Amino acid sequence: MALPATNADVDLLDRKLIFVTGKGGVGKTSITAALGLLASQHGKRTLMCEVDAKGNLADYFETERAGFKPRTFGAGLYAMVMDTEESLKEYLSLQLKVPLLARIGPLAKSFDFVATAAPGVKEILTVGKLLYEVRERHYDLVVVDAPATGHVVGQLAAPQAINALVKAGMVREQTRWMVDMLADPRVTGAVIVSAPEEMPVNETIELADRMQTETDVQLAAVIVNKVLPELFGRAEEEIFNRLCEDSHAAELSAAVGVDVGPVLEAARLAVTLRRTRAEHLARLRAELPAGLPLLYLPFLFTRIHGLRATHAVADALGAELGY
Repeated sequence: MALPATNADVDLLDRKLIFVTGKGGVGKTSITAALGLLASQHGKRTLMCEVDAKGNLADYFETERAGFKPRTFGAGLYAMVMDTEESLKEYLSLQLKVPLLARIGPLAKSFDFVATAAPGVKEILTVGKLLYEVRERHYDLVVVDAPATGHVVGQLAAPQAINALVKAGMVREQTRWMVDMLADPRVTGAVIVSAPEEMPVNETIELADRMQTETDVQLAAVIVNKVLPELFGRAEEEIFNRLCEDSHAAELSAAVGVDVGPVLEAARLAVTLRRTRAEHLARLRAELPAGLPLLYLPFLFTRIHGLRATHAVADALGAELGY
Protein backbone atom coordinates (compact mmCIF):
# COMPACT_ATOMS: atom_id res chain seq x y z
CA MET A 1 0.00 0.00 0.00
CA ALA A 2 2.72 2.45 0.99
CA LEU A 3 4.44 4.91 -1.29
CA PRO A 4 8.08 5.90 -0.95
CA ALA A 5 8.64 7.89 2.21
CA THR A 6 9.72 11.08 0.50
CA ASN A 7 9.49 12.90 -2.78
CA ALA A 8 12.31 15.42 -3.09
CA ASP A 9 10.66 16.97 -6.15
CA VAL A 10 7.68 18.29 -4.14
CA ASP A 11 8.25 21.25 -1.82
CA LEU A 12 6.16 21.27 1.31
CA LEU A 13 4.05 24.30 0.42
CA ASP A 14 3.64 23.15 -3.19
CA ARG A 15 1.24 20.49 -2.00
CA LYS A 16 -2.49 21.14 -1.81
CA LEU A 17 -3.32 19.37 1.45
CA ILE A 18 -1.09 19.02 4.51
CA PHE A 19 -2.04 17.06 7.62
CA VAL A 20 -0.14 18.21 10.72
CA THR A 21 0.08 15.69 13.55
CA GLY A 22 2.26 14.83 16.51
CA LYS A 23 2.26 13.95 20.19
CA GLY A 24 0.19 16.22 22.39
CA GLY A 25 2.15 19.15 23.75
CA VAL A 26 4.80 19.40 21.03
CA GLY A 27 3.21 22.42 19.32
CA LYS A 28 1.06 20.84 16.60
CA THR A 29 -1.43 23.72 16.50
CA SER A 30 1.37 26.29 16.60
CA ILE A 31 2.94 24.69 13.51
CA THR A 32 -0.44 24.54 11.75
CA ALA A 33 -0.87 28.26 12.36
CA ALA A 34 2.68 29.02 11.18
CA LEU A 35 2.30 26.94 8.01
CA GLY A 36 -0.98 28.65 7.20
CA LEU A 37 0.45 32.11 7.80
CA LEU A 38 3.63 31.36 5.82
CA ALA A 39 1.65 30.05 2.85
CA SER A 40 -0.65 33.08 2.82
CA GLN A 41 2.36 35.40 3.01
CA HIS A 42 3.61 33.79 -0.21
CA GLY A 43 0.40 34.43 -2.09
CA LYS A 44 -1.42 31.16 -1.48
CA ARG A 45 -5.10 31.28 -0.65
CA THR A 46 -4.95 29.08 2.43
CA LEU A 47 -7.50 27.30 4.60
CA MET A 48 -6.60 26.04 8.07
CA CYS A 49 -8.88 23.39 9.53
CA GLU A 50 -9.18 22.28 13.14
CA VAL A 51 -10.35 18.69 13.43
CA ASP A 52 -10.74 18.89 17.21
CA ALA A 53 -13.76 20.98 18.16
CA LYS A 54 -11.93 21.96 21.38
CA GLY A 55 -8.94 23.35 19.49
CA ASN A 56 -7.49 26.82 20.07
CA LEU A 57 -6.17 27.83 16.65
CA ALA A 58 -7.83 31.24 16.97
CA ASP A 59 -5.61 32.02 19.98
CA TYR A 60 -2.58 32.02 17.69
CA PHE A 61 -4.14 34.82 15.65
CA GLU A 62 -5.77 36.68 18.54
CA THR A 63 -9.18 36.53 16.91
CA GLU A 64 -12.59 34.95 17.37
CA ARG A 65 -12.93 31.23 16.88
CA ALA A 66 -14.11 29.97 13.49
CA GLY A 67 -16.96 27.58 12.82
CA PHE A 68 -17.71 25.08 10.08
CA LYS A 69 -18.14 27.98 7.69
CA PRO A 70 -14.65 29.39 7.06
CA ARG A 71 -13.85 32.86 8.35
CA THR A 72 -10.97 35.18 7.56
CA PHE A 73 -7.92 35.08 9.84
CA GLY A 74 -5.81 37.37 7.64
CA ALA A 75 -5.10 38.35 4.05
CA GLY A 76 -5.65 35.21 1.99
CA LEU A 77 -5.89 33.13 5.17
CA TYR A 78 -9.05 31.36 6.35
CA ALA A 79 -9.93 28.96 9.16
CA MET A 80 -12.71 26.48 9.91
CA VAL A 81 -13.59 23.93 12.56
CA MET A 82 -14.66 20.47 11.39
CA ASP A 83 -18.20 19.37 12.21
CA THR A 84 -19.14 15.95 10.84
CA GLU A 85 -22.88 16.62 11.01
CA GLU A 86 -22.46 19.82 9.01
CA SER A 87 -20.19 17.92 6.63
CA LEU A 88 -22.90 15.30 6.16
CA LYS A 89 -25.51 17.98 5.44
CA GLU A 90 -23.21 19.55 2.87
CA TYR A 91 -22.51 16.16 1.29
CA LEU A 92 -26.21 15.34 1.03
CA SER A 93 -26.89 18.70 -0.54
CA LEU A 94 -24.12 18.36 -3.10
CA GLN A 95 -24.41 14.68 -3.98
CA LEU A 96 -28.04 13.75 -3.34
CA LYS A 97 -29.60 17.19 -3.77
CA VAL A 98 -31.16 17.01 -0.30
CA PRO A 99 -32.12 20.57 0.76
CA LEU A 100 -30.04 22.05 3.55
CA LEU A 101 -32.11 22.28 6.71
CA ALA A 102 -31.33 23.83 10.05
CA ARG A 103 -30.93 20.26 11.29
CA ILE A 104 -31.30 16.97 9.53
CA GLY A 105 -33.42 15.61 12.36
CA PRO A 106 -33.99 11.84 12.27
CA LEU A 107 -31.29 11.50 9.62
CA ALA A 108 -28.76 12.96 12.03
CA LYS A 109 -29.73 10.36 14.64
CA SER A 110 -29.42 7.63 12.03
CA PHE A 111 -26.03 8.98 11.05
CA ASP A 112 -24.81 8.86 14.66
CA PHE A 113 -25.96 5.25 14.89
CA VAL A 114 -24.27 4.27 11.62
CA ALA A 115 -21.09 6.16 12.46
CA THR A 116 -20.86 4.36 15.80
CA ALA A 117 -21.56 0.94 14.28
CA ALA A 118 -19.29 1.44 11.25
CA PRO A 119 -15.89 2.88 12.19
CA GLY A 120 -14.53 5.11 9.47
CA VAL A 121 -17.72 6.97 8.57
CA LYS A 122 -16.92 10.11 10.56
CA GLU A 123 -13.34 9.98 9.32
CA ILE A 124 -14.61 9.84 5.73
CA LEU A 125 -16.77 12.91 6.29
CA THR A 126 -13.78 14.76 7.74
CA VAL A 127 -11.20 13.78 5.14
CA GLY A 128 -13.75 13.95 2.34
CA LYS A 129 -14.69 17.54 3.19
CA LEU A 130 -11.04 18.60 3.06
CA LEU A 131 -10.35 16.75 -0.17
CA TYR A 132 -13.47 18.27 -1.71
CA GLU A 133 -12.15 21.77 -0.97
CA VAL A 134 -8.90 20.82 -2.69
CA ARG A 135 -10.57 19.13 -5.67
CA GLU A 136 -12.84 22.12 -6.28
CA ARG A 137 -9.80 24.45 -6.03
CA HIS A 138 -11.45 26.68 -3.48
CA TYR A 139 -8.00 27.12 -1.91
CA ASP A 140 -4.40 26.78 -3.03
CA LEU A 141 -3.53 24.97 0.19
CA VAL A 142 -5.45 23.33 3.03
CA VAL A 143 -3.53 22.85 6.30
CA VAL A 144 -5.14 20.50 8.81
CA ASP A 145 -4.57 20.51 12.54
CA ALA A 146 -5.07 16.75 12.51
CA PRO A 147 -5.57 14.31 15.41
CA ALA A 148 -2.59 13.39 17.56
CA THR A 149 -0.39 10.38 16.83
CA GLY A 150 -2.77 7.83 18.33
CA HIS A 151 -5.64 8.63 15.96
CA VAL A 152 -4.32 10.17 12.76
CA VAL A 153 -3.47 6.88 11.02
CA GLY A 154 -7.07 5.68 11.29
CA GLN A 155 -8.33 8.94 9.84
CA LEU A 156 -5.94 8.90 6.89
CA ALA A 157 -6.52 5.21 6.18
CA ALA A 158 -10.34 5.37 6.35
CA PRO A 159 -11.02 6.04 2.64
CA GLN A 160 -8.77 3.17 1.60
CA ALA A 161 -10.35 0.82 4.15
CA ILE A 162 -13.91 1.60 3.06
CA ASN A 163 -12.92 1.48 -0.60
CA ALA A 164 -11.54 -2.01 -0.06
CA LEU A 165 -14.72 -3.17 1.67
CA VAL A 166 -17.25 -1.72 -0.78
CA LYS A 167 -16.76 -3.15 -4.26
CA ALA A 168 -19.36 -1.17 -6.20
CA GLY A 169 -21.85 1.68 -6.02
CA MET A 170 -21.78 5.33 -5.03
CA VAL A 171 -19.78 4.81 -1.84
CA ARG A 172 -16.94 3.19 -3.76
CA GLU A 173 -17.05 5.92 -6.40
CA GLN A 174 -16.86 8.60 -3.73
CA THR A 175 -13.97 6.99 -1.86
CA ARG A 176 -12.03 6.15 -5.03
CA TRP A 177 -11.19 9.75 -5.85
CA MET A 178 -10.35 10.37 -2.20
CA VAL A 179 -7.90 7.47 -2.21
CA ASP A 180 -6.29 8.74 -5.41
CA MET A 181 -5.83 12.26 -4.01
CA LEU A 182 -4.47 11.04 -0.70
CA ALA A 183 -1.95 8.83 -2.49
CA ASP A 184 -0.72 11.58 -4.80
CA PRO A 185 2.36 13.25 -3.21
CA ARG A 186 1.84 16.29 -5.42
CA VAL A 187 -1.48 16.79 -3.64
CA THR A 188 -1.25 15.40 -0.11
CA GLY A 189 1.44 15.19 2.52
CA ALA A 190 1.71 14.69 6.26
CA VAL A 191 3.92 16.56 8.68
CA ILE A 192 4.84 15.12 12.07
CA VAL A 193 5.68 17.67 14.74
CA SER A 194 8.16 16.43 17.32
CA ALA A 195 10.35 17.77 20.10
CA PRO A 196 13.91 16.88 21.15
CA GLU A 197 12.73 14.69 24.02
CA GLU A 198 12.52 10.94 24.48
CA MET A 199 8.75 10.36 24.29
CA PRO A 200 8.03 12.65 21.31
CA VAL A 201 10.98 11.14 19.42
CA ASN A 202 9.76 7.60 20.14
CA GLU A 203 6.23 8.44 18.95
CA THR A 204 7.54 10.21 15.85
CA ILE A 205 9.61 7.22 14.76
CA GLU A 206 6.71 4.84 15.41
CA LEU A 207 4.22 7.05 13.57
CA ALA A 208 6.52 7.50 10.57
CA ASP A 209 6.72 3.72 10.27
CA ARG A 210 2.95 3.28 10.61
CA MET A 211 2.22 5.92 8.01
CA GLN A 212 4.44 4.13 5.52
CA THR A 213 2.90 0.73 6.13
CA GLU A 214 -0.75 1.56 6.93
CA THR A 215 -1.59 4.59 4.75
CA ASP A 216 -0.96 5.86 1.25
CA VAL A 217 -0.24 9.37 2.47
CA GLN A 218 3.33 10.48 1.94
CA LEU A 219 5.27 11.76 4.91
CA ALA A 220 6.41 15.18 3.71
CA ALA A 221 8.53 16.35 6.65
CA VAL A 222 9.24 16.10 10.35
CA ILE A 223 9.37 19.43 12.17
CA VAL A 224 11.28 19.41 15.44
CA ASN A 225 9.92 22.16 17.65
CA LYS A 226 11.44 23.75 20.77
CA VAL A 227 15.10 23.25 19.83
CA LEU A 228 17.33 25.04 22.34
CA PRO A 229 20.08 27.30 20.98
CA GLU A 230 23.75 26.36 21.34
CA LEU A 231 25.20 28.94 23.73
CA PHE A 232 28.77 28.03 22.86
CA GLY A 233 30.62 25.19 21.22
CA ARG A 234 32.90 22.59 22.72
CA ALA A 235 35.93 24.68 21.78
CA GLU A 236 34.74 27.29 24.31
CA GLU A 237 33.88 24.76 26.99
CA GLU A 238 37.28 24.93 28.70
CA ILE A 239 36.95 28.70 29.17
CA PHE A 240 33.42 28.32 30.51
CA ASN A 241 34.49 25.61 32.97
CA ARG A 242 37.29 27.84 34.26
CA LEU A 243 34.84 30.70 34.76
CA CYS A 244 32.68 28.39 36.84
CA GLU A 245 35.51 27.74 39.32
CA ASP A 246 34.93 29.53 42.60
CA SER A 247 37.98 31.81 42.34
CA HIS A 248 37.24 32.94 38.79
CA ALA A 249 33.52 33.33 39.50
CA ALA A 250 34.38 35.55 42.48
CA GLU A 251 36.73 37.68 40.38
CA LEU A 252 34.12 38.04 37.65
CA SER A 253 31.42 38.95 40.18
CA ALA A 254 33.67 41.60 41.69
CA ALA A 255 34.47 43.01 38.24
CA VAL A 256 30.84 43.43 37.16
CA GLY A 257 29.43 44.19 40.62
CA VAL A 258 26.87 41.37 40.47
CA ASP A 259 26.94 37.76 41.67
CA VAL A 260 27.39 35.80 38.41
CA GLY A 261 27.06 32.41 40.10
CA PRO A 262 23.35 31.92 39.24
CA VAL A 263 24.00 33.04 35.64
CA LEU A 264 26.82 30.52 35.23
CA GLU A 265 24.68 27.76 36.72
CA ALA A 266 21.82 28.64 34.37
CA ALA A 267 24.23 28.53 31.43
CA ARG A 268 25.54 25.14 32.57
CA LEU A 269 21.96 23.81 32.78
CA ALA A 270 21.16 25.17 29.30
CA VAL A 271 24.23 23.51 27.82
CA THR A 272 23.39 20.21 29.53
CA LEU A 273 19.81 20.31 28.28
CA ARG A 274 20.92 21.19 24.77
CA ARG A 275 23.40 18.31 24.60
CA THR A 276 20.99 15.83 26.13
CA ARG A 277 18.40 16.80 23.56
CA ALA A 278 21.01 16.58 20.81
CA GLU A 279 21.21 12.86 21.53
CA HIS A 280 17.47 12.52 20.87
CA LEU A 281 17.85 14.50 17.63
CA ALA A 282 20.66 12.21 16.51
CA ARG A 283 18.45 9.17 17.08
CA LEU A 284 15.61 10.82 15.19
CA ARG A 285 17.86 11.50 12.19
CA ALA A 286 19.21 7.96 12.26
CA GLU A 287 15.84 6.17 12.42
CA LEU A 288 13.66 8.26 10.12
CA PRO A 289 13.45 7.34 6.41
CA ALA A 290 16.47 8.47 4.42
CA GLY A 291 15.91 11.74 2.58
CA LEU A 292 12.97 12.85 4.71
CA PRO A 293 13.19 16.61 5.37
CA LEU A 294 13.93 17.29 9.03
CA LEU A 295 13.24 20.91 9.99
CA TYR A 296 14.26 22.58 13.25
CA LEU A 297 12.42 25.40 15.00
CA PRO A 298 13.85 27.28 17.98
CA PHE A 299 12.49 27.27 21.50
CA LEU A 300 10.56 30.51 22.00
CA PHE A 301 11.35 32.14 25.31
CA THR A 302 8.04 33.99 25.15
CA ARG A 303 4.38 33.02 25.38
CA ILE A 304 3.55 30.58 22.59
CA HIS A 305 0.08 31.96 21.84
CA GLY A 306 -0.63 35.18 20.01
CA LEU A 307 0.01 36.68 16.62
CA ARG A 308 3.53 37.79 17.46
CA ALA A 309 4.61 34.26 18.35
CA THR A 310 2.89 32.88 15.24
CA HIS A 311 4.83 35.30 13.06
CA ALA A 312 8.08 34.30 14.80
CA VAL A 313 7.46 30.59 14.18
CA ALA A 314 6.40 31.27 10.57
CA ASP A 315 9.61 33.25 9.98
CA ALA A 316 11.74 30.45 11.42
CA LEU A 317 9.88 27.86 9.39
CA GLY A 318 10.27 29.93 6.24
CA ALA A 319 14.03 30.14 6.84
CA GLU A 320 14.21 26.35 7.23
CA LEU A 321 12.25 25.84 4.00
CA GLY A 322 14.34 28.38 2.11
CA TYR A 323 11.56 30.94 1.57
